[in-house]
Amino acid sequence: MSNVHPYVGRAQPRVDGALKVTGRARYAAEFRADDMVYAAAAPATIAKGRIVSLDLSKARSAPGVIDILTHENRPDIPESDEPYLNDMVAVPGSPFRPLKDDRIVYSGQAIALVIADTHENARHAASLVAAEYEAEPPVVDVAAARGEAYDTFEPRDGIPPPPPPRGDAEAAFEGAAIRLRNDYRVAPEHHNPMELMATTVVWEGEGRLTIHTKTQGVINPKNYICAVFGLDPDNVTVNSPFVGGAFGMALRPHYDLVLATMAALKLERSVRLVLTRAQMYTMGWRPDTLQTVALSANGDGALSSISHHAIQATSRYEDYQEPIVNWSGLLYDCPNVSLKYELAKIDTATPSDMRAPGATLGVYALEAAMDELSYELGVDPLELRLKNYAERDRNDDKPFSSKELRAAYAQGAERFGWSKRSPEPRSMRDGKELVGLGMATGCWEAMMQPHSASATLSADGRLEVACGTADIGTGTYTILSQIAADEFGLDIGDVTARVGDTTLPMAPVEGGSWAAASAGNAVRVACKALKENLLKHARGLDGSPLANASLDHVAFANGRIALGSDESQSVSFADAVRASGEAAVTAKADFAPDEDFSKKFAAYTHSAVFAEVKVDEELGVIRVTRVVSAIAAGRILNLATARSQILGGVVMGIGMALHEETLWDKRLGRVVNANLGEYHMPAHADVQNIDVIFVEEDDKANPLGVKGLGEIGIVGAAAAIANAVFHATGRRVRELPITIDKLL
Repeated sequence: MSNVHPYVGRAQPRVDGALKVTGRARYAAEFRADDMVYAAAAPATIAKGRIVSLDLSKARSAPGVIDILTHENRPDIPESDEPYLNDMVAVPGSPFRPLKDDRIVYSGQAIALVIADTHENARHAASLVAAEYEAEPPVVDVAAARGEAYDTFEPRDGIPPPPPPRGDAEAAFEGAAIRLRNDYRVAPEHHNPMELMATTVVWEGEGRLTIHTKTQGVINPKNYICAVFGLDPDNVTVNSPFVGGAFGMALRPHYDLVLATMAALKLERSVRLVLTRAQMYTMGWRPDTLQTVALSANGDGALSSISHHAIQATSRYEDYQEPIVNWSGLLYDCPNVSLKYELAKIDTATPSDMRAPGATLGVYALEAAMDELSYELGVDPLELRLKNYAERDRNDDKPFSSKELRAAYAQGAERFGWSKRSPEPRSMRDGKELVGLGMATGCWEAMMQPHSASATLSADGRLEVACGTADIGTGTYTILSQIAADEFGLDIGDVTARVGDTTLPMAPVEGGSWAAASAGNAVRVACKALKENLLKHARGLDGSPLANASLDHVAFANGRIALGSDESQSVSFADAVRASGEAAVTAKADFAPDEDFSKKFAAYTHSAVFAEVKVDEELGVIRVTRVVSAIAAGRILNLATARSQILGGVVMGIGMALHEETLWDKRLGRVVNANLGEYHMPAHADVQNIDVIFVEEDDKANPLGVKGLGEIGIVGAAAAIANAVFHATGRRVRELPITIDKLL
C-alpha cells in the first residue's frame, strides 16, 4: 500500500505559517496574566569600575512604581559559581550574575530593576535611576589586548582545541617557492534578531511558575533557574513555542530571565521584562578576532604548508571559545599544518555563538588567503582548490561519511558562469562599474545530539508528535510534521507537531544545525514505536487479518494498517486505537548518535559559494549582484525551508562582508551604534539574485541522511564576496566589512 502523500523532500509550506502571518503565534512577551506587572532594567553608564552610590529617589516617586531591586536589596542569590554553571552552553570561568554586587564589568550592565504597573512606567522610572561610580579605564579592542593573549585555558565543552601540528609548517614555509603571510580581521557583530530578549514569569501560586522566555532550548533555562533560585523542578514549567530569530544569542540564559524570575519570586506575582534594542547590544556578540594565515605552495599549486593563528576576544569573567583555526587543517590536503588559538580579555560582556561560530571567522581568513595564493601562482581560484582537495579529514585522520564538494564546485561554477571570468583583476566592466567574480569554500560539522520524542494517534486519525526542541524560525514544526506524515501515510493536515515546552520529551538546546537530524530522527523512532503499539492492538482484534503479521510485513497509509502482500487485508487506525481501550495510543522513544559511526567517520556539510559584485569606479559603492551557493548537505527534508535557510545565511554573509560592524567607543567602552539605524545590515536593495543549489548526496551518518543547514549558508559567503571585490578593483581589503573608505 503506497503512501499517496510523500512529504519529505518536497517544498512543503510551513505548517505554522498561518499562525505567524495572522499574529496568532505568541512569543515570550505576549503571554498574559491577571496580576501582571512590568519590569525594566536600568543600565550602567560606565564599562569598568564600581558603584559608589545609587540614588533611587526620583525613580521611586515616579508614577506606578511598585519596587526597585538593586545589589543592595535583592533577594539572596548563591555566592558560588556552581549553580550558574547549570547551563548546557556554559563556558569556563565565573558566570555573570545580575545585581550581584557593586562591580561593573561592561557598559550597559543592569544596576537596578524597576517594577511598575505598566511597561511604559517601568521604562520611565528606570531612566531616573542615578548612580555615582568609581570608574576605571576599559579596554574594548582586542588589538589593544593582544599582548596579553593566552592559550592556557580550560577547554569549553563541545569545542575541540586545535589539533596538534602535523609535519613542520615553518620549515616548509621557509623553503617554499611561493609563500604569503597576511593578517585578517572581522569586525565584531551583534545578532539583531527581530524578537527582543524577553521573559514573562507567570506566578501560579504556592511557588509554582510558568516561564515564557526567548530561548533556543527550554530545558536549559529551567535547569538554570531551578539551580540559581533553589526551586523544585516540578514547580517550574518553561515554554517557548515560537522564537523570533536568535542565531545563537538565545542559547544561554540571559539577565532578563534571572531578573524577571527574581522579581516574581519576591513579589509573588507575574512579571514581564522586555529588553530594549539598545540592551540587546549588552549581551552575546560575534567576537572581535585577529587572524594571521600563512600559506606556501610548490610551483604546481600543491600546498606545502598552512599556518593559522587567531587571537579572539573574551570577557574578563569567562573564557569564551570557538573553533576558529581548526578548519584550516581540514579543508585542504596539506602535509604541514600549524594551528594556534589564543584568547584576550576585554571589558565587554562575554561573546556568544553566532551562526556558524568559529567557521564564519576562520574560513573567511583561510579562503581569502587561498584567493591571494591563486593570484600569486597565476592559477584559477577554483582550480587551486581542486588541486588541494581533501579526500579525508586530516585533523582526525578519518574518512568523510560523505563529501560531494567536487559536485558542488562543478554545479555551482556552471550555474554561475565561472568559465566566463577574465582572470585579471580590474579587467571586467559594466558601464561605469567594475565587475568582480569571486568564490570560496564552506564547511560545517554535521552534528547530532540525544533527543527524545513522543507520537500519539487518536481514534479520529489525528497524529501528534512532540519533542522539547525549539523552532527558532527554521521550520522545525514543518519538518517534524513531514516526517510523521510520511511514516503513517497521513495528510500533513492531520499531523500536529509540538515543541518548545519542558512538559514535552527531552531535547537539548537547538543549535549547531543539529535539530533536523536529532529531533527528526527522534520523531521517526517514536513513530516506529507507535506503529509497533498499534500493530499489537490490531493483531489482538477478533479475526484480525494481521494476527500473525510483523512490523516488517505491513504498511501504514490512508488510515489503515495493511499487509504488504495483500492490501485488502487491513485494520483501520481507528479500530487499532479502540482495541487499546484508550482514546489514543502513545509511544515515546529516544534517539542518540551512533558513537561507533562517529569514531570511524567525519561528518561535514560543504558548500561552494560564487559571488558577483559591481563596484562604482568613482564612488567605490559595492553591489552584490549575484550569488550562487551550491550546498552538499545530505538529504534535504523540505526544499522550501532549506532554501530559506541558505538565503538567510548568504544575506548574513553579505552583511558580514560589506555592512555589519559593532562600534565601541574605546574611551568609554560603550557601543555607539546600538540601534538598527546606525548598525548597518543588508536592506532589500542590497540583496539581489541569490541562487541555491542542493547537490545530491547520500549520507549514512543517521537514518534520515540529514546533515543540517542552519550554519552552512553563511560559511564562505563573506570570503567569496571579498574575493570578488578584489577581482573587481585590484585592491585587497583584509578587514571586514569592506566599506567605501577602505576601497578609496
